[in-house]
Amino acid sequence: MSSTNQKLTFAGVLVTLGIIYGDIGTSPLYVMKSIVGDKPITEALIYGGISCVVWTLTIQTTIKYIWMTLRADNKGEGGIFSLYGLVKSKAKWLFWPAMIGAATLLCDGIITPPISVASSVEGLKKLNEGVPVIPIVLAILTALFLIQRYGTKLVGVAFGPIMFIWFSMLAVVGTYNLLEHPEVLNALNPKYAYNLLVNYPQGFWLLGAVFLCTTGAEALYSDLGHCGRSNIRTSWIFVKSALILNYMGQGAWLMQQTALNERNPFFEMMPQWFLIPGIIIATLAAIIASQALISGSFTLIGEAINLNFWPRVAIKYPTETKGQLYIPSVNWLLWAGCVGVMLYFQESAHMEAAYGLFITVAMLMTTVLLSYYLIYRRHWPMLLVAMIAILFFAVEASFFVANSMKLKEAWMMLIVYSAILAVMYITIRFRRLSSFHTGFADIDHYSEKIKQLSVDQSVPKYATHLVYMTKAGFIDQVEQLVMDSILKGTPKRADVYWFLHVDRTNEPYTLDYQVEELVDDLIIKVNIKLGFRVQAKVHNYFCFILDDLVKHNQFNRLKKPEPYRAYNDSIDVRFVLLKKYLSVENELSFNENFIFEANQIIKEISLSDIDAWGLEENRTSIEKVSMLVKSGAKCNLNLRHQRNGG
Repeated sequence: MSSTNQKLTFAGVLVTLGIIYGDIGTSPLYVMKSIVGDKPITEALIYGGISCVVWTLTIQTTIKYIWMTLRADNKGEGGIFSLYGLVKSKAKWLFWPAMIGAATLLCDGIITPPISVASSVEGLKKLNEGVPVIPIVLAILTALFLIQRYGTKLVGVAFGPIMFIWFSMLAVVGTYNLLEHPEVLNALNPKYAYNLLVNYPQGFWLLGAVFLCTTGAEALYSDLGHCGRSNIRTSWIFVKSALILNYMGQGAWLMQQTALNERNPFFEMMPQWFLIPGIIIATLAAIIASQALISGSFTLIGEAINLNFWPRVAIKYPTETKGQLYIPSVNWLLWAGCVGVMLYFQESAHMEAAYGLFITVAMLMTTVLLSYYLIYRRHWPMLLVAMIAILFFAVEASFFVANSMKLKEAWMMLIVYSAILAVMYITIRFRRLSSFHTGFADIDHYSEKIKQLSVDQSVPKYATHLVYMTKAGFIDQVEQLVMDSILKGTPKRADVYWFLHVDRTNEPYTLDYQVEELVDDLIIKVNIKLGFRVQAKVHNYFCFILDDLVKHNQFNRLKKPEPYRAYNDSIDVRFVLLKKYLSVENELSFNENFIFEANQIIKEISLSDIDAWGLEENRTSIEKVSMLVKSGAKCNLNLRHQRNGG
């Protein structure tokens, strides 16, 4: 049963509060401070800023994500790759928005932890200006990344109640200040937002700060599978109310000031006696927000690997919780990125420049994929979808333009983003080029030769069960290189030849297999269907399939007895993986040569094929084969006769 079919329960709502609202829930820590900055406090600025925030949360978060995007569930799962899986067959170029959006979400995983934790810890400066914020933030972030290897099951139990306390605090403190200046409620009128953007000096560029209020909207969709649509929608009513009340409260406090003077209205409006508890609760909420982004990054990379957008890397499963995984290389990459961001920007106010830019790109890419989903999967009228897309594009493009003015301050994150995008592009382009230039052969054309080889006692026996991994999706085909490996040079004699094809489906948790005996008990093609969130454990799958076939009398193992049965019960199986290298005869274009060369560099630091497919090293052979993509001109040598003697 998919998560989206879960019944609405109080426990489900509580879990939802803890899992998905950390990022958007901690935005009051820095949004109003960023909007006001060092500008004189006026009604136009404060009312206009709050009005922009309220209507951004309404149009961007509520309408686009809560109401529309949550409809696009892929067997209960959400996220940009799940959405891509629903529509990728409709246009080949859709891998671009999926790839670009995923890269920006990874950047979000680098920038969110330091800005959230720093914003909360900086509240201590109100008590003591000399508090060492940077060491405290780095210590918290390092501890957070160190515990990832153990999983977050135990810690996660407390996330829901803590976030409930956090949002309740936002609402209570906001309401307390709102009662002092209730006229701020006028900011609900969108005319104040219009006036700020059109008439206030440089008002349009304040959208870069306003956008920070909705940066966690993508998490609402990414964690659809963990929480369920009904729980997300119901909890959003409470969350949005708490957020708006807090923004209103900050506005009410600001209206009683003349200038901000680098103070944070979030902490300034708290009663003095509540400041320390408020800072503690804010820090816990920031840690939870960081954890949500880290876990989301692991899930994102896991999906990217299975969809060929990322090189294969080691993945661990620290708990039995469905969907929870730990990727060591990504964990320490994120840690290094977070530490670098903190050391470079020093303060949360400086990080705001880099924060919104990348998420606007992710939202634009989601809009592209969502438009295709609504047309081709939901069958909405194209005109209606076009009007919706134009609305979202207009809003998001405005945010992007406003944020792009901060590009010179975000150059470091731009380098990180470019590197992530380059890895994704090289990986998927190599897979596509490699597949395009791979020749396939009909197994039927070689079946007689294989029959003869299998019974030819003059050829040393290679294995009882010889298993090749193949990319050929058709049941009666394999790569020509596979047949060359079996028959050319020293032939590989076996009792049974197996050809295994792993097909990654567009659904998250598929685990099925199909078997076709092309020659009874001799040549068998197996197609294993795995969801994009399922770990590849091919050796275990093969052993299960073999036993299952024998159990159901679909494979007569007695005709092919194990040679060492008198000594042990193990299966004599040998997997062969073909490792391609470029032939010296290739003459590639500059672009193709770059892709192949760059991929070789990436493969050196990525997971081996044995570990990636979940094979046993002592039962697997790696065979290097030459790959000819584009041959050069034919070589003509002239034979010169030389007479011996004088």
